[in-house]
Amino acid sequence: MNISKHISSPQNAMIKQLVLLQEKSRERRKQDAFIIEGKREISLAIKADYEIRSLLYSPDIISSGMVLDLVKNTGKQPELIEVSDAVYQKLAYRTSTEGVIAVVKTKKHALHDLQLKNKNALILVAEAPEKPGNIGALLRTADAAALDAVLIANPKGDLYSPNIIRSSVGCLFTNNIGIGSTSEIVAFLKEKHIHIYCAALSASETYTKTNFTEASAIVVGTESTGLSEAWLKASTQNIIIPMEGQIDSMNVSVSAAILIFEAKRQRSL
Repeated sequence: MNISKHISSPQNAMIKQLVLLQEKSRERRKQDAFIIEGKREISLAIKADYEIRSLLYSPDIISSGMVLDLVKNTGKQPELIEVSDAVYQKLAYRTSTEGVIAVVKTKKHALHDLQLKNKNALILVAEAPEKPGNIGALLRTADAAALDAVLIANPKGDLYSPNIIRSSVGCLFTNNIGIGSTSEIVAFLKEKHIHIYCAALSASETYTKTNFTEASAIVVGTESTGLSEAWLKASTQNIIIPMEGQIDSMNVSVSAAILIFEAKRQRSL
């Protein structure tokens, strides 16, 4: 694969378009594409069979050989573009950077395309998550626990936001992700005979007393409003983490991690 072009001006039309792609979810939807920055994140996306459309790199930071190594095992070879340091700094989102940016085709994450390899699946469901930091942390926890899937109900934001990619440290690409409405995901779980355990304050039992050894979905809501009534009606059992201090809840990603790893502990016995 040869270098197809060199761009030295930040005012280049393509660069202006990529800045919009970086900054605007509307543009990402329009182009059916998003941007990844960094070698590790790009490598994880490639491993997850994302289509890399083009690679832009700064020779002041990374060699063309290292960039080529990133994509040596991909089927369709992306366009390779050398850019000046000024152009790269205009595109770079992170303060600590590795000199390479990829333009990547998005995936749809439709529930009907989701494959569960394990009949005794362990799944995390997050309803209406908003904060990119929380979403990233949930994805990191899901990766650490090797969950069978992460389902996002009624998403409030763009999954391919650079903030989510950054906060998930690439775990956006390592997880089996499905997106749908609450009713669609409830129907999906029931069709697969997966027990639904909702983290809620009412009609709940302590999470350590709950049996997570069968196919299970752990469902968490936002810290401000919790889960919707639809989830509570669909719940096999509501579960709670007892609070011993003066507040009644924790950060959603912390709560999810506690519940997930209790389920993992039970399954390892």
